[in-house]
Amino acid sequence: MFNDRRPDFQKRQSDAAAARKALLENARKVAKDPRLAERKLQRAEIVRAREVRAAEREAARKVREAELAAEAARKAEEERLRLIEEEKLAEMIRREEAEKMVALLAEQKAARDARYAARKAAKKARRKGI
Repeated sequence: MFNDRRPDFQKRQSDAAAARKALLENARKVAKDPRLAERKLQRAEIVRAREVRAAEREAARKVREAELAAEAARKAEEERLRLIEEEKLAEMIRREEAEKMVALLAEQKAARDARYAARKAAKKARRKGI
């Protein structure tokens, strides 16, 4: 009874060999199964389709990025042109203001010179007694 509960070494070895042989036979049977080959083909098709979709998504992403980059470049160019126009307008305004200031100064000088000439003429007239 003691031996029945504890098999000897040879019995364990033969049982292990039989189990390995059964596993190997089962693996061979599964490997030769035509449904397995069909499933492998289906999986390969699924993988290829997934790769195609990923490539399409990547291409669409690159197109979208290119469009965004072109839009950003267009906006940057518009901004640059707008700044140039603003600078031109500001320069024109500065020139007009400078011209107005020069004209104002010239008018003020002419008025001052006229007053000076009038004072001088009045002084001359007073000397002559007129």
